[in-house]
Amino acid sequence: MSGKRLCRLMEIKGWELKRINGSHCIYAKSGSNLRISVPVHGDTALKMGLQKQLMKMTNIDESEL
Repeated sequence: MSGKRLCRLMEIKGWELKRINGSHCIYAKSGSNLRISVPVHGDTALKMGLQKQLMKMTNIDESEL
């Protein structure tokens, strides 16, 4: 999955884009102190470990892909 796709899924889940720092999109969710940085390098796929960690942190299930 690319960073762009993960960003779209996060926005559906209620995460808000706070800022863009270089090629990383920084997301936050109201009611949470968590800040999540998603690397967006065109349509390049995220590495599996990073993808799974970000999905776990944002409560995105494999079935939602």
